[in-house]
Amino acid sequence: MSKQLAHFKEVHPILPVLDIEAAIQFYTERLGFRLAFRDPSGPDNYVGVRRDGVELHFQYQREVDMPPRGSIMIRFLVDDPDALFAEYQSSGEFDKPTSVEDKPWGTREFALMDPNGHGLTFYRDLPRSE
Repeated sequence: MSKQLAHFKEVHPILPVLDIEAAIQFYTERLGFRLAFRDPSGPDNYVGVRRDGVELHFQYQREVDMPPRGSIMIRFLVDDPDALFAEYQSSGEFDKPTSVEDKPWGTREFALMDPNGHGLTFYRDLPRSE
């Protein structure tokens, strides 16, 4: 008799942030997420935002407890990175020159950093040539 393995359904990364309200504002106003929930016992301590099938959680951290900028990186698989790039460009997201590019590892992608220094990459796989 073989043992059936558990099936993974979703993942909800918890990102440390210095300011819950600023994180909510950035992700909702600039990246198109919506506020999904607030922890009623600590509304300024733990919240979640959602866009389509992606949910991110934020937890307040003191500055001394924050990881170094760029040490947390998240990759989002999206259907159209070019359209998303244009959406973010129109929201004023990019303060540095950037673009959507085909990468040698077989993806089309662009990246940015949120105000807490978390790296966010938005990509799709490129068709493979046989």
